[in-house]
Amino acid sequence: MPSPHVTHVLVGYSALVMTELDRFLPEASVLILEEPHVIAARDVHTAAARHACVAEVRPAATQDETNAGKLAAEVGRPPAVRAVLPAVEYGVVAAAALAEVWGLPGAGPYAARVLRDKLELREVAAAHGIDQPAWTEATGPRRVETFRAGHGGSCVLKPANRQASLGVVLLGPEDDLAEAWRHTVTADEPNLRAPGREPARYAVEERLYGPEVSVEALVHEGRTGFLNITAKKVLPGRYPVELGHTVPAPETGSDGALRTAMDQLVSALRFGTGILHAEWVLTRGRPHLIECAGRLPGDRIHTLIDLAYGGDGILRDLFALMAGEGPVPARPAVRGAAVAFLPLPAAPCEDAVVTAVTGADRAGALPGVEELVLAVAPGAAVGAVTNSWQRAGYAIATGGTAAEAARTAEEAAALVTLTAGPRPHGGG
Repeated sequence: MPSPHVTHVLVGYSALVMTELDRFLPEASVLILEEPHVIAARDVHTAAARHACVAEVRPAATQDETNAGKLAAEVGRPPAVRAVLPAVEYGVVAAAALAEVWGLPGAGPYAARVLRDKLELREVAAAHGIDQPAWTEATGPRRVETFRAGHGGSCVLKPANRQASLGVVLLGPEDDLAEAWRHTVTADEPNLRAPGREPARYAVEERLYGPEVSVEALVHEGRTGFLNITAKKVLPGRYPVELGHTVPAPETGSDGALRTAMDQLVSALRFGTGILHAEWVLTRGRPHLIECAGRLPGDRIHTLIDLAYGGDGILRDLFALMAGEGPVPARPAVRGAAVAFLPLPAAPCEDAVVTAVTGADRAGALPGVEELVLAVAPGAAVGAVTNSWQRAGYAIATGGTAAEAARTAEEAAALVTLTAGPRPHGGG
């Protein structure tokens, strides 16, 4: 049985989330549910033991979305539980199912299932008149070729149930479809996903052009409260990996339309209570929905929100919301915050590695830089950046305005130089 002191259940393990929870949740108050495969692959028991708020890590079939309704009987309701939340993308359906059975606030099983499948999301958005790209299910290169030919020679190929730009490819008229298909269908996260849980599906979509933003919203019983708009920069080329985010996004004249579109999306999803992270392209005079997740945003966007808006922090706000403490109202930003990511260097030869990292001290000392993180060191392999897990680090900065914060973050990132060369041979 779970500890009698457990007040919060997290579906999935996130080291970043746990570090922040230690700041405001009591000791031994969190039960983490995670797939046995992921626990072993990531050594979650050891990692979670570093966090005082964790009471227990329990193996459970959290990624068996088809049978999520059975999870409550497997886990057992902690007597003092106040909230259940997904800590990762692959825990969204299980968290909603547990909340439903336990009578706690949650997204709702219908909304969670739609949010976990981009094809389902497209169907729901279409049924409710939400602007979005043309799309169809992709079952092989021929289907992609037919779709591309009907949309000006360009399209986007993506998995329907992954995250972090994994497997997403932007295709032009001359791009090899067989190669793109192989890239998409082989993209996976073996340390984060249990093998064989849910069948893979794929989507091919119209390629839209225009400014890209995301909207983060805290929703209480179907009504949007706090809302933030984030501007983003994307790596040029075939793989749309994010290179930076700025909070709040500079005003484009579309803020009102984005708020209206988010309300429309919340209604279409029949979304109950929780957080939404929706990505939009501003084109043809209106926001067009790209995708939406029912969990905290990645890429340190939640940190940018905390820095820009102040208060107790969006994670604490979310936990209060999910514990039934009522809506989180809108509030204005008090400054700007931004993150700029470091792409890996181009590989000059086969079997290339990072040979040197310089400039980090200067970058971290820039006024306004809040955090500088390097994810690689000499000896790390280099190659094409095709998803968010392959970036080399990031700089987070603040400023009096969002534009000032973005300039500082980009300047800091530019000061860090990563040099690549042949892998050394011999030695110990």
